[in-house]
Amino acid sequence: MSIQSINPATEEVIATFEPFNAEQIDEALNDARKAFLQWRETSFAERASVFHRVARYLRENKEELARIATLEMGKPITESIAEVEKCAWNCDFYAENAEKFLSDEPVQTNATESYVEFQPLGVVLALMPWNFPYWQVFRFAAPALMAGNTSVLKHASNVSMCALKIEEIFRECGMPHGGFRTVLVPGSETGKLIEDKRIAAVTLTGSDVAGMAVASTSGRVLKKNVLELGGSDAFIVLEDADLDAAAQMAVRARFQNTGQSCIAAKRFIVVEAVAEPFTEKFVNAALQLKVGDPLNRETQIGPMARGDLREGLEKQVQETVKMGARVLLGGRPREGRGYFYEPTIVTGVTPEMPMFRQETFGPAAAVIIARDADHAIELANDSDFGLGGNLWTRNIERARKLARRIESGGVFINGMTASDPRLPFGGIKHSGYGRELSSFGIREFVNIQTVWIGPTVSAQPTKVPTE
Repeated sequence: MSIQSINPATEEVIATFEPFNAEQIDEALNDARKAFLQWRETSFAERASVFHRVARYLRENKEELARIATLEMGKPITESIAEVEKCAWNCDFYAENAEKFLSDEPVQTNATESYVEFQPLGVVLALMPWNFPYWQVFRFAAPALMAGNTSVLKHASNVSMCALKIEEIFRECGMPHGGFRTVLVPGSETGKLIEDKRIAAVTLTGSDVAGMAVASTSGRVLKKNVLELGGSDAFIVLEDADLDAAAQMAVRARFQNTGQSCIAAKRFIVVEAVAEPFTEKFVNAALQLKVGDPLNRETQIGPMARGDLREGLEKQVQETVKMGARVLLGGRPREGRGYFYEPTIVTGVTPEMPMFRQETFGPAAAVIIARDADHAIELANDSDFGLGGNLWTRNIERARKLARRIESGGVFINGMTASDPRLPFGGIKHSGYGRELSSFGIREFVNIQTVWIGPTVSAQPTKVPTE
């Protein structure tokens, strides 16, 4: 069966691809393995020159690249451009910092010399989603390849044009032949790729269901994996919050990328004392969003990426309303062509409802009322997910203490959750494990190797000091 790219704004097929056959997959894996043997011997300076060229390419061609992403998955064009620019930043960041992050660490022992060094693992299989078709790939690729690994990308099938373009970028910017390969295969082929001996490790960004499958297969063949999975991030608003600022940021945090983001705020947990004024401000701000053609620079909400995703969101909203919640804004698909869904805000959501219990991947927000701050934290943690979270209060010391109680990989106080090359990114619980970005991310796909050089120059301590 062929692989199709469908414009979600028009429902028209814009490209068709034949899946790779066994020979093409074998060639890609061989290329990546051979390239690794060459690439791992290069210096950090040589690798950095490639990634600086990649960054320049991205910036110089951002309009073209952004258009491809918007056509394939419906992201508003201004957000697609910003995504490409962020990829360039990430490439430059690791070009400039990888050597520092992976420099040898001397350790004083009984040896003449002993130290820890960081060696690349080999070919890393990247299983990437459609919602940020460039950023998700470059977020992984910049640190992993700067560490000396090579990669095979199995991208989401609805963004195959982006996937092939990324391979072309690396090839044109000087990666050795095979250093970054894309394979166009259906999801059913993922297990075979993970099990192949030429694959050293696996990284996945996707749903928790996909994460369980990848973790199971990787564990069966004892391969390192990093999982960045779904989220149902809490956006907590306390009684002393700046409600105007919180409401404006709430709209951005929920509706950016048409709500199709793992780290989007999804559960808006508001203490009772300010629930009514915050919700009114939230709805009024969301009413200003412009829905339409994602290629129009004025558009803020485009179509959802696929028809089945819109159907799933519609089901979550309708079941939540049937259980007693109330729609304040939107709540239905938009008429006409394209997979559009109206910006939606639902209030009176309680923990047993789908919009609380499940991840809502689209432009729909759930408002939950909490008695007080302690109840808000309890509600935030009452989730299978633990990716990010937001906390709004003017009392920063109180916020620091409350943040320590929030079960998530990140907490953003008086701001919006976002990934940043300088900070580690990842989650806990059903949101996955491992970290991307910063020094933590680049060390995920390396062999942390101990080197001990004799002869012994001192005796091992017989007693560990107590002070």
